Amino acid sequence: MGTMGLALPWETRISSVPREREMRVEPSEDLTGRPSKTAAPVATTAATSEDAEMAERCRTGDLGGYERLYALHGARMKNVARNLLGNPIDAEDAVQETFLKVQRSISGFRGQSSFVTWTYRILINTCYDARRSRVRKKEVANDDSEDSPRPEPRAPGAHPSLRMALERALAGLTKHQRDVFLLYEVEGFHHAEIAGMLEITETASKNTLFQAKRNLRQVLEPPRGNSAAGHGERR
Repeated sequence: MGTMGLALPWETRISSVPREREMRVEPSEDLTGRPSKTAAPVATTAATSEDAEMAERCRTGDLGGYERLYALHGARMKNVARNLLGNPIDAEDAVQETFLKVQRSISGFRGQSSFVTWTYRILINTCYDARRSRVRKKEVANDDSEDSPRPEPRAPGAHPSLRMALERALAGLTKHQRDVFLLYEVEGFHHAEIAGMLEITETASKNTLFQAKRNLRQVLEPPRGNSAAGHGERR
C-alpha cells in the first residue's frame, strides 16, 4: 500500500473505542460533516442553502462558486486524496482533475445528494482511477523496480515501529474497508456522507467500518495472555 502520511493521530482511536460501542448508531447528520444534534436547525438550513447556492453558481459558470468550493473544501479534499493515494503530488493532481471534472459535469448534477458530497464522489473516483493507473504502470515497469521512487517520509507523531505496524495492518484490509476507515476515522466524515461518496448504504458503511476496526485490532493488539495483568488497560 505504501506510506499513508496520515495527518491525524488516528492510531490511538483503534483500540480506544469500547468494543460495545463499535456499532454505534450515529446521530442524524447533515452533509456538512457536523452532527445535527449539536447544531441548531437554522445552521443546518444555512449550510444546505449555501450548498445549493454553490451548485447553482457553478452550474451557471460563475467562477466564484468554484472559488468558494475550494476555499471551504480544498484542504480537506487534498487530505482525502493524499490518504487514498499516498503522496501529496498525486493528491494535488487528483484535486485539480476533480475540479475540471466538476466543471465538465455540473450540467448533469441533479441534486440527489448534496453538491459537496457529489464533488467528493468525483474526487474518490478520480483517486481510484489514479490507483488503477499506478498498478498498470507498476506491472509494465516491474523489471525496473529498483529504480522506482521511494515512498515519502512518514509524518511525525508516532514511533516509527508503531507507524510501520499500522501501515502493515491497513495494507491487510480490503480496499473498501481501508477507504471507509480512512474517510470515517481519519477525515471525520459521517456515514451519511460516506454512503453518498461511495454509493453504498449507511448500514453498509457502518458494517464495513466495524469489520475494518475488528481486523485492525486483531493485528495490532497483543495476545491477551501477554498483556499486563491487573492493570485493566483495555476495557
